[in-house]
Amino acid sequence: MLIVSAIADLWEERLAILNRDGIALYYEVHGEGPALLLTHGYSSTSHMWAGQIGPLSKHFKVITWDMRGHGRTTSPDDPALYSDARRAVIGGLSLGGYMSLAFHLNHPERTRALLIIDTGPGFKNDEARAQWNARAIRTAERFESEGLERLASAGSEVRESRHASAKHLALAARGMLAQRDACVISSLPDIKVPSLVIVGANDAPFLNAADYMAAKIPGAKKVVIADAGHGVNIDQPKSFDEAVLGFLRENKLVPI
Repeated sequence: MLIVSAIADLWEERLAILNRDGIALYYEVHGEGPALLLTHGYSSTSHMWAGQIGPLSKHFKVITWDMRGHGRTTSPDDPALYSDARRAVIGGLSLGGYMSLAFHLNHPERTRALLIIDTGPGFKNDEARAQWNARAIRTAERFESEGLERLASAGSEVRESRHASAKHLALAARGMLAQRDACVISSLPDIKVPSLVIVGANDAPFLNAADYMAAKIPGAKKVVIADAGHGVNIDQPKSFDEAVLGFLRENKLVPI
């Protein structure tokens, strides 16, 4: 997957633009120490992690980035390009969490720990996956017909995002939200790194998914954050940061 390959390269340089397969990936690096890479959700951008930069960069080299079709990253017109100590704590919200699981599946040796936030692990059932993919296509069609204005009524992690084009978000929905197989969900029992599953208590569509991942990933810790929705790190930043840093300390991943 090209997106997974891009994640693998992101902490190699400090420049704000990384050229990957002819695509200019926008990213930021904050702080020093072990790498912690955070990936945003669909139709959001790296800006959604702004509140975490201060607390987390005191202990880590925090890397945030904009995925293809999002924010300041180059947005190719070819739909095929939206498919999806050199170790880091890998984390993400929603689509970013799914991509983090996919990264671990392909590069377990480069993953120190996983932060899986308001995320679904995909589907084993072909019919359920087809229904999800149909929703992804409808999302693409709505961006094509309504434009970027529809972001104004979206969740807290999306409303302040800035994108070059609704067309590119539509391409990302078709190429990145849509899922092809059950590889990611089937890999959960094989995860051997410390894993934290976080979900907002009000994020009803993802509560069962959080329970499922916490049960399937060996030794996983689950945290439900009160009074938070899908953008849990924005809705309750203090509780979110405490949960992340507490987990990393428990697993001796926070440098002294």
